[in-house]
Amino acid sequence: MSTGSFPFLTGEIIILRPLFESDADGPYPTWFNDEEVCWGNGHHIFPYTPQAAKEYIQNATKTREHLILAIVSKDNNRHIGNVALQKIHPIYRSAEFSIIIGDKSTWGQGVGKEAGRLLCDHGFHALNLHRIHCGTFANNTAMQHLAAYLGMKQEGVRRQAAFKDGQYLDIIEYGVLKSEYEAHWA
Repeated sequence: MSTGSFPFLTGEIIILRPLFESDADGPYPTWFNDEEVCWGNGHHIFPYTPQAAKEYIQNATKTREHLILAIVSKDNNRHIGNVALQKIHPIYRSAEFSIIIGDKSTWGQGVGKEAGRLLCDHGFHALNLHRIHCGTFANNTAMQHLAAYLGMKQEGVRRQAAFKDGQYLDIIEYGVLKSEYEAHWA
């Protein structure tokens, strides 16, 4: 079975599809052991193994609290990252956005923007979310730019809330309401 045969959301340069256990046999687990890939996120604290990746994928597919999708290049059907709406709350109608682009050869090519837009569109229009939010380290300007691109506004700062590479870092919180998102893209 080709994992490319299960597109869920389709863009110009990528498709978003479910994660499969077979993804753990590819480069996916190595992303979380790569200091450069994990520089701006909370990963790369403990070694990440293919078995841990398989367990994560198994758990991710058993819940409706998280929508975690593989980002796949349309050019070569290669799994290059993941994007997610996590902690989907059915009463508050909110979710947390997260993304990782593990394939460094695709950095700077608009993959994050397209994946973010596809998933936020889906969150607001198919899942009927009212609010999508994210948090990022104060030194992660790429994620801050992505949040702004998606129409998110800075909502606050959790001071020295993370410890990474020997220093405490602020976490900047962003969020966007459905009405703001729609006006942003009108």
